[in-house]
Amino acid sequence: WFPPCTRPSPTPPSSASIGNAYKMKGLILNALSSNSTSFKEIRHGCSPTILKSKYSSIHVQPKYAQKSGPRRNKLDHYAIIKFPLTSESAMKKTEDNNALFMSGVKANKHQIKQVVKKLYGINMAKVITLIRPDGEKKAYVELAPDYDALDVAKKNWDH
Repeated sequence: WFPPCTRPSPTPPSSASIGNAYKMKGLILNALSSNSTSFKEIRHGCSPTILKSKYSSIHVQPKYAQKSGPRRNKLDHYAIIKFPLTSESAMKKTEDNNALFMSGVKANKHQIKQVVKKLYGINMAKVITLIRPDGEKKAYVELAPDYDALDVAKKNWDH
C-alpha cells in the first residue's frame, strides 16, 4: 500500500510481452489438442510417494534430558515381603514347618525365595503363593527340613 501521492502509475504492457503471451497460449492449445502426453498426463500433487522433510535429518541437541535419572526400583526387598503373618491361624501353619508372609502382588516365587533368604537367613524347600479376596498376596514358605519354624519365628519376628 502506497500513500496516494507516491503511488506509481501502472505501465501499459509492451507489445512484445503481449505477443509472447499469445504464442505461449497457442503452444498450450496445440499440445492439449494433440495426442502428446506431455501436457495431458502430467498431474501435479498426485504422487503416492511421501517426500522426506528437509528437517528430519537435522539433529538438534535437546535443551534438557527427558529422563533426569534412572528409575527407582519399586519392587525392592520390602515391597516383595511386606510382613510376616502372626495371626492364630498363621501360627497353626507355623507348627507345620511353614512360614506365612504377606508379599507384593507383582512379586513372583523366585523373588520371594531370594528375599526371605536374604532378610531372614532361612533356607526353604518351596514357596506357595495365593492372592486373597482382598487383593493381597500371601506366601507360604515351606522351610528346609533342618529348620524349625517355631524357632525361626521366635528369633526373627519378635521385636
